[in-house]
Amino acid sequence: MSHTEQPPEQNLGHNLRQLRKERGWSLDRAAGETGVSKAMLGQIERGESSPTLATLWKLAGGFHRSMSSLIEPATGQTGKVRSASQLRQQPTQDQMLVAPLFPFDPQFGFELFELTLLPGYQRESEPHEPGVTEHVMVIEGTMELLLEGQWRPLQQGEAIRFAADRPHGYRNLGDKPAVFHNLIHYPPA
Repeated sequence: MSHTEQPPEQNLGHNLRQLRKERGWSLDRAAGETGVSKAMLGQIERGESSPTLATLWKLAGGFHRSMSSLIEPATGQTGKVRSASQLRQQPTQDQMLVAPLFPFDPQFGFELFELTLLPGYQRESEPHEPGVTEHVMVIEGTMELLLEGQWRPLQQGEAIRFAADRPHGYRNLGDKPAVFHNLIHYPPA
């Protein structure tokens, strides 16, 4: 089984271990930088535990990396068709399916996901790194987005851009999945 064919938790563990080794960080240092416990980091690296989405974002922030760089190896390929149905996975414990359509590429400064919120899903997100912007486009169903302390309904075909370096959230109070594209733009390093 090649690296790209491994289950999501194995990709995440491998990528996290590689990032830590590249930086020469001990588990203690990584725990201090990310706010994720040393024990949890070890379990994730060994593929023994699937983190929550909040933990995944803490890891990305602590390593100053994009979320997609943690869950999928960078391909660097252009001209290749990427299928959401083939990429869709549940990389965390959360009731959200993630398809990294275009993993982060520093040349472009963004990553693009197809995200599926299963019925009843709700998550409030901590602010991302300063300057991070999200672009949400609903492609199926309805959802709500938490911005400036207010839940805003979004219908199929509606889109919104917002500063993601502030608290925000996503929820699906309906009885059908809500599917949206999320383009996350990172400021130049």
